[in-house]
Amino acid sequence: MLNRRKFIKLTATALAMVTAGCFPRERKKTAKQPESKIPSQGAWKFGIMSDSQWMGDDNGKNPASCAVEIINALNAEFIRHGVELVLHVGDLTDSGREPFAVYNKSTRQTDVYSTSDAIGIRARYAQALYNSGIALFPIRGNHDDSQIAALEFLRYFPQTGGGAQNDEHAQRAAYAAFNPDAENLPDIKRTGRSFRLGTDFSFPSDTLKGLSYSFDHKNVRFITADQYTAPDGKEHTIRSQQNWITSRLKSKSEHAIVFTHKGLLTQHNRGNLFGAEPSPSTPGQDEFIRAMADNGAQYIICGHDHMHDRSRVYTTDGKTAYVNQLITASNSSKFYFPRRPSNDETFCGGKRQKLISQELFAIGYYIVTVDGGHMTFDYYSSVCRTADTIADTPYLTFSHKETFGYSLNGKNFLIEYGKPYTAVDLISENGTRAKILGGVNIRDAKDFAGRRFGVEVNAGFYPQDEATAGDILLLRGMDFSTANTDIFTLSMSYKHGNPTLARLDSRGIWRNAADFNIGGVKQFVYGAWKPDYPLGTYGTDPESKTVWAVINTNGTFSPVIF
Repeated sequence: MLNRRKFIKLTATALAMVTAGCFPRERKKTAKQPESKIPSQGAWKFGIMSDSQWMGDDNGKNPASCAVEIINALNAEFIRHGVELVLHVGDLTDSGREPFAVYNKSTRQTDVYSTSDAIGIRARYAQALYNSGIALFPIRGNHDDSQIAALEFLRYFPQTGGGAQNDEHAQRAAYAAFNPDAENLPDIKRTGRSFRLGTDFSFPSDTLKGLSYSFDHKNVRFITADQYTAPDGKEHTIRSQQNWITSRLKSKSEHAIVFTHKGLLTQHNRGNLFGAEPSPSTPGQDEFIRAMADNGAQYIICGHDHMHDRSRVYTTDGKTAYVNQLITASNSSKFYFPRRPSNDETFCGGKRQKLISQELFAIGYYIVTVDGGHMTFDYYSSVCRTADTIADTPYLTFSHKETFGYSLNGKNFLIEYGKPYTAVDLISENGTRAKILGGVNIRDAKDFAGRRFGVEVNAGFYPQDEATAGDILLLRGMDFSTANTDIFTLSMSYKHGNPTLARLDSRGIWRNAADFNIGGVKQFVYGAWKPDYPLGTYGTDPESKTVWAVINTNGTFSPVIF
């Protein structure tokens, strides 16, 4: 029988062991959970859209071959997300290059438009953005490629030449454009004064001023390139602008993104930035890609293909350098199919492109969050139908489809189908190591040409804060269309205490990383991870000073003492 003194001593020892985590149980949470502020207070957002074309008859709500209903819906989304500016990557209307006629099903008559009317209508329905203090920076596409279109573009969008938004003269001209659908599309009254956004504007030449342009906003340099007929009646190729593009990339302060209408190697259209096809014999491609790769510019963002598509595009040898290409989702009445065989296989022997993600027949947009050295893209879309055109705008219900991006202090890892995620291994400047210990890419999806998609894991660090026992890992890129990822085991090193691998929730509260799993049973293990541990198992390994968890979600992670 134990006397009172021995009982108290043994009880204290047992309590100490529980406190130290020696028993396989979850520690009790304190009344106040640890908190963190990520994204940081200085984070900001911009939006991306493209190809606002309406093809065929006007249904009474989309005049001048311009998809006004979709534009209005996207404007509302950009305002809701609180973006500071929107990039439109070309094809403002479907017939903006020259005068044209469109049958109006509502009035049962044919309406005749000028190029000024077409581009004016597009400018007219930017007013909701301007009224909310949101800047719009458009570029032209192959449907706005004429000399007269260049002149009208500059007249309606003076911001591309110096940042002047909500310009009174430009908007007065826009409201003078012919609009037979005014009853169905009431004008938005211009409120507020003109404002400016953007600094350090630059142009390849006086001739291309406002067509190809570059500017800075906060810590991002935006570079746009126009390859179409200029006011002088000539086409100015991307190759002729390469020295300017390279100089703008070299002199950036932090981030740089290049925006064009045509891409480097797309899925439907064969013509690219440099010619009629992306074959190795088409000059200029390698110099462009190397300029981006050498200067840390990770993304070229384009339209033209009317589908959401992400890939890595390599130099013509298939190995020297690559850039991430984002083809933006359609904002029009038409959608395209990828080619079979793919353009990469037809022109490049299948060695220049690595597919990551794709969605067809959807109207979509992008919200980009810039938080210091971290750039995060969120893609939202509303799937429309499985045909190449729509005659009426469907009811749009946008939902979040995927998150991806990059961190200047991190790495991106491309994991091919069937390969383990264990290639993901990086160390922060302060010595926190983040590593995926187990898990395999079993995303069994192919494109129309039979090519499998890889998974690009995007990882980077925030510095440790008072709530964490190590630096903070931002992990994204592994979720597609659903909230969950493949099952994997994430490990992070810690500096002190007896922490748990935690993930930040939407309120800025740290919670056990296993709480976010879709499925599985949460179970604590005191010791090292083993390959047979199922989803939901998590633990602390004091020997290696690491915390780990078997999970199936991305997010923001850190070792945290609860």
